[in-house]
Amino acid sequence: MSEPAPTGHALIHSYVRMLDNSPGVYRMLDAEARVLYVGKARNLRARVSNYARASGHSARIARMISETHSMMFLSTRTETEALLLEQNLIKQLKPVYNVLLRDDKSFPNILIAKNHAFPQIRKHRGRRSDKGSYFGPFASGSAVNRTLNQLQKVFLLRNCTDSVFHNRSRPCLLYQIKRCSGPCVGLITPEDYAGLVSDAERFLSGKTTHIQSELAEQMQAASDAMEFERAAALRDRIRALTQVQQTQGINPRGVTEADVIALHLEKGQACVQVFFIRANQSWGNRDFYPRTGAGAEEGEILEAFLAQFYDGKPPPGQILLSHPIDNEDLIHELLSARAGRNVDIRVPQRGEKAELVENAARNARESLGRRMAEGAAQSKLLAGLADAFDLDGPPQRVEIYDNSHIQGAHAVGAMVVAGAEGFVKGQYRKFNIKGDALTPGDDFGMMKEMLTRRFERLVQEDPDRQSGAWPDLILIDGGAGQVSAVAGIMREMGVEDIPMVGVAKGIDRDAGKEEFHRPGRQPFALRHNDPVLYFIQRLRDEAHRFAIGSHRAIRAKASTSTPLDEVPGVGAARKRALLAHFGSAKAVTRAGLPDLMAVPGISEGLARKIHDFFNARE
Repeated sequence: MSEPAPTGHALIHSYVRMLDNSPGVYRMLDAEARVLYVGKARNLRARVSNYARASGHSARIARMISETHSMMFLSTRTETEALLLEQNLIKQLKPVYNVLLRDDKSFPNILIAKNHAFPQIRKHRGRRSDKGSYFGPFASGSAVNRTLNQLQKVFLLRNCTDSVFHNRSRPCLLYQIKRCSGPCVGLITPEDYAGLVSDAERFLSGKTTHIQSELAEQMQAASDAMEFERAAALRDRIRALTQVQQTQGINPRGVTEADVIALHLEKGQACVQVFFIRANQSWGNRDFYPRTGAGAEEGEILEAFLAQFYDGKPPPGQILLSHPIDNEDLIHELLSARAGRNVDIRVPQRGEKAELVENAARNARESLGRRMAEGAAQSKLLAGLADAFDLDGPPQRVEIYDNSHIQGAHAVGAMVVAGAEGFVKGQYRKFNIKGDALTPGDDFGMMKEMLTRRFERLVQEDPDRQSGAWPDLILIDGGAGQVSAVAGIMREMGVEDIPMVGVAKGIDRDAGKEEFHRPGRQPFALRHNDPVLYFIQRLRDEAHRFAIGSHRAIRAKASTSTPLDEVPGVGAARKRALLAHFGSAKAVTRAGLPDLMAVPGISEGLARKIHDFFNARE
């Protein structure tokens, strides 16, 4: 008999002699070739030889080594390249033993756009590709909106689009309520407006004292000249400016720009709290709950968080941490390269900076406490679902389906997901119903199409059900008919082992009298005051909310569409040119070839294409 293939320490030891001292990335794989861990190394041979030792490892690392059946290696020129490759692979593969930031959405900024003689101030997300001055990040859209609201009172900058600006013939409502200076109709000169823009930029850069003193001098001068209306307007701007400063929250005097990042780790769960300090003002905070890689320590978690958090986001000049990180020199090099300047990373021990970190740490501790309490309550409710529906155990992933339409028009299906941590909004999906053969209002047919598309994709992409994307329980909005139809679909696709329940409104369609339908069983109801019943109602209502929202978005888009949207080669700019020239889409469909060629930006070939498109339709 052949000897079994080595695993664990013995396997890793066999790789060591084949490695050199170059930097690189290694992957540890289990018996089914699933990636357990992705790591970087300054010296691959030295790093991997540490895993070959039989002792001296934490429980987490020892468990990972014992599950390792093979390894993969890739050398790089520098350790920084290894770090970048490591983070890309972690995001792509999501290994179970790596720390993973699960919420890396972009943060909003304030943009003063400079592509117009009268710059516009607005909220901006994403890549900083527009010409102008950017200020941020802010912790949330609501924080930006509050600040913009106050800034408009102080600096009177326009927030209208360029197209609205050029088509105004009289001042808008914002001018009437003293939140705009009326540049669209010439109520302020370009020079004076430029002065307002400069003041706004100075304020957002932290130079508020000078602005207030200048406004006070202008108010006094206006009062001395008996220009009382102008003096009152300046007084209102000073009051608004003071209010902005008061609503910024914690305003450190000695920290102009920094991200304050604090970690609290408890019972294998982590909360990272980030406070954004810009222009000596707090622009809000956000909490994150990274996956801790089955038991990583504080330094490793914070290091991974920094590398992933600033992927695509410009780091500030200073980052204040609650704990030292494992490879500070490497992270410093990476973030400085991304910022294009030196990034100071430190763990303050005293003074104002230490107080900021302590405040962030307290918030992290309290946020994690609330989340753990909510998680315990959620776990209890999921256990209640298992008891109510005779499941083998508490479901880890519940999918709830609903659809929305108006007499069959703009039909859309919706799937929401709930689990041990509540609603998992990143997993929500909408389905534009495509079935041409469906009778308008055929809810059975819509549900059948939605479930077919969902599970055909799951069967194709993850037939072994290893990704965690398969539901443990399906809830659908409907009674016996819908349940029977869905059960047939599940049988056809060979996934009838997934429990499925229909939630139907009971007598008089009254909330609290819901009936539950399961294939081949009698319908039943829960006690009126049962917490599990309230939980199911929340799940169903969330699916209903998401379905209606998706339907309204599709309907709104359809209401603004024109026949020109279907013409190949006609984008937004050419569409605007055609509508401006002819006045309506209908007039474009009736236009002759010479008339189409007369439109700016429409070539002879495109004019012929547009003409043939509508003539062929006729």
